[in-house]
Amino acid sequence: MPRGFIIEDENGAMTDPAHPDISRQSPWRQLGRALLLRCPNCGHGGLFTGFFNIKERCPNCGILLERGESDYFLGAYTLNLIAVEALLALGFVVVMYATWPNPPWDALEYGGVVLSILGAVFCYPFAKTIWLAVDLIFRPPHREDFITRVK
Repeated sequence: MPRGFIIEDENGAMTDPAHPDISRQSPWRQLGRALLLRCPNCGHGGLFTGFFNIKERCPNCGILLERGESDYFLGAYTLNLIAVEALLALGFVVVMYATWPNPPWDALEYGGVVLSILGAVFCYPFAKTIWLAVDLIFRPPHREDFITRVK
């Protein structure tokens, strides 16, 4: 966008993308945006180029989506693992409760493997945006997060 170009954000406020908003935002708002696969910083969508590939920066506010470290998304992978394990445990408890005293052990075993794989794939983009939101909550954005870096 050309310098000095003014845009209207989701709240109706007029902002200049050359001067990004780095004010502290509500953690609940950031997490809610992340759950909708939107930028936790500005709420704009379109962060992914495919199901597994996240863009380098938000197309609206320009914040770097990988905030400077080569291993930045290890937290997202951990979050994904925790979500899948919780999903697996919940499924196990529900099936056990529904079928007790004769639970289908084979179905639980093979179903657990399938649920683990599908859950990991399904939760992956959510884990990335939620991890970015958590990072922005604990490390609010600075002007450097909006500057293009040379690799």
